[in-house]
Amino acid sequence: MGTGLDGKNKDTGIKVTVVIPNYNGKKYLEDCFTSLMIQNYDQMKILLVDNGSNDGSVEWTCEKYPRIEILKLPYNKGFCGAVNEGIRKADTPYILLLNNDTKTIQGFVKNLVDAIEKGDDIFSVSARVLQMHAPNLIDDAGDYYCALGWAFARGKGRPRELYDDPAEIFAACGAAVIYRRNILDRIGLFDEEHFAYLEDIDIGYRARIYGYRNLYEPNACVLHAGSGYSGSRYNKFKVALSSANSVYLIGKNMPFLQWLLNLPLLILGFTVKTVFFTQKGMGGTYLKGICRGVAKCFSKEGRSHKVRYLAANFPHYIRIQWELWRNLFKFRNS
Repeated sequence: MGTGLDGKNKDTGIKVTVVIPNYNGKKYLEDCFTSLMIQNYDQMKILLVDNGSNDGSVEWTCEKYPRIEILKLPYNKGFCGAVNEGIRKADTPYILLLNNDTKTIQGFVKNLVDAIEKGDDIFSVSARVLQMHAPNLIDDAGDYYCALGWAFARGKGRPRELYDDPAEIFAACGAAVIYRRNILDRIGLFDEEHFAYLEDIDIGYRARIYGYRNLYEPNACVLHAGSGYSGSRYNKFKVALSSANSVYLIGKNMPFLQWLLNLPLLILGFTVKTVFFTQKGMGGTYLKGICRGVAKCFSKEGRSHKVRYLAANFPHYIRIQWELWRNLFKFRNS
């Protein structure tokens, strides 16, 4: 039985499980939990999925917030593995995925639930994610993906008032997003081959192939510290994983003919990124990640996760391809 925020069993009325993956993030948890506790939304429960932390996160949460459910994993299964364990444990129609280094603004949960309930074909709704130390600026207003093989945050670093309107997006940002559970049951959970980075683009892409929509809801606001796990925007850990996953994302989601169609732009995109990371002293790390991504595409495990082409989904592939081209022109003015 789940426990509501008032400590009583309320599973019959619970709509959403807030899943918070955590790895040694104790310093962020108080702000995250406190902001959730004052949401005034009694149709949710909170589940902390701890990824084998050794900083006392679990013990501290048990002592300070005994109403919060905890799923303690024996070792670090990565972002995807932790989230999947949380989704499997949840028994609600909606899953709200939230980073531990966030502070939610009043109305956050309700506005996400209200938005996703506007249509049965809505897979996910992304919140308006604001920068923790500059809340007048956007951190993410939904994600785009383009034919260069680049994923990028819509509106990053731009004034928040430019993103006051709901919008359709390519995929939702995994830092603060609500998902429809029955669609997850159909298309599959997060691909644990990603471990971390681009997993939110991948699952949003997969939903698009099946004809579902991903939306952005500006009335659901959250402050995000960012880089709470890796420690910085660019570092070898992140570059190695994200470069491998950027290749794997293409290999598993694009049919061969679509991959061939985009090949010239993909080569250009990866070349530009190689130059960029070389200038930052991480060119070798980036290229090694690319090689690991290619190997992953052809591995037994990687091939087992490839999205099977279905003729019924052909119209969805056409729409996706159009967006991949159109999003080339949104990179600088997203």
